[in-house]
Amino acid sequence: MGRALQKLLIANRGEIACRIIRSARALGLATVAVHSDADAGALHVALADEAVPIGPAKPSESYLKIDNILGAARATGADAVHPGYGFLAENEGFARAVAEAGLVWVGPTPESIEAMGDKARARALAEASGVPVLPGSRRFPEGDLDGIEAAGDTVGFPLLVKASGGGGGIGMRVVDAPAELRKVAESTQGMAARSFGDGAVFLERYVRSARHVEVQVFGLGDGSAVHLFERECSVQRRFQKIVEESPSPGISAATRDRMTAAAVALAEAVHYRGAGTIEFVVDDDTGEFFFLEMNTRIQVEHPVTEAVTGRDLVALQLRLAAGEAVDLRQEEIRQSGHAIECRLYAENPAKMFLPQPGTLTRLVLPEGLEGIRVDTGVRQGDTVTPFYDPMIAKIIAHGPDRAAAIARMLAALGQVEVEGLVANAPFLARTVDHPAFREGRTTTGFVDTHKAALIG
Repeated sequence: MGRALQKLLIANRGEIACRIIRSARALGLATVAVHSDADAGALHVALADEAVPIGPAKPSESYLKIDNILGAARATGADAVHPGYGFLAENEGFARAVAEAGLVWVGPTPESIEAMGDKARARALAEASGVPVLPGSRRFPEGDLDGIEAAGDTVGFPLLVKASGGGGGIGMRVVDAPAELRKVAESTQGMAARSFGDGAVFLERYVRSARHVEVQVFGLGDGSAVHLFERECSVQRRFQKIVEESPSPGISAATRDRMTAAAVALAEAVHYRGAGTIEFVVDDDTGEFFFLEMNTRIQVEHPVTEAVTGRDLVALQLRLAAGEAVDLRQEEIRQSGHAIECRLYAENPAKMFLPQPGTLTRLVLPEGLEGIRVDTGVRQGDTVTPFYDPMIAKIIAHGPDRAAAIARMLAALGQVEVEGLVANAPFLARTVDHPAFREGRTTTGFVDTHKAALIG
């Protein structure tokens, strides 16, 4: 490691903390887990070399407490911090505080996080970099809706009201008609203020028949960047992804080339450092693509990219943060086969996908199957609490082609056993086995369109 890093603190929990521990250990780094009171017996705590309590179960009193996390780093002698995804991963204030404490931040610069973290500002940067963007409006800070009706008419209906500081599908509402706009904007501003500490919203054209396709980029921080191809993430509920795959079954080679080039151009424009994802909406009728946002962190669905490229993205993050010369040449990054990821959640698809907290009295995950990887942060006997995301595991299937990946995923899902709470495994199996999915007809309306067949 370039700066001889010795000990990594992971400012996160669950499966991503466990996954980071795996790559850190392979690089010879000792690991420090942090945990809330509710997570004292969690898997990531058991796997780490050291663990430090940082507060009560509520994230605002533990995983979002910068002082508590930095205190844990000081107490254990950690010299680097990896934020994972969610929580403080895209908080430029946290990134600055880590650096000011003399620690290595495993992620992009605070300036990049700030530039791309506000969706409205990111749109402007994308447009300036020559990346296509959907028609949109100015930012409307909380309490300011002056001129929003005129802005709606200019953008056109249907449109999305989007929280400027939102993420993960949170803070997005579809508006079909002008009469609904002000009321939806007011409620979204209030929700955004409570959830993100920023009540600003903006308007953006809504594409009805759309695919959600994103490009994995990796920047070296010197103005150069590469892409590791695309992932399709169109199978969603409540604007949140549940099935992802690479390569996308719904775009042409020419579109892929243009999209990846646009993503690299934007990453280079902000001198991006490390792993990031640039998300696009693709009009399924015309093939046109438009910039949505940039996520300045590792993505939940990064394993599908790792599967088809053979690259360990977390290891690359750690090596770059340590000052090691990372030799990534675009011409040497190739796709091999096809990969699909399914997110196994403690949730009830028949009840609007509501989370189902409870104790995993029985949990059997796929094991010993060719081409199958499982990332999890729980074990049999653990409790899925109401305080955090109810993900049980990510199941990743890799095969020589898409049909093989589907077959392997169905075999893996067939091995899943969950008792003690309701999980979405049957829903995932029906999704992957659905004729429309097999044919690659996966727009963002897939779940709503086929809900009766998928829920059973």
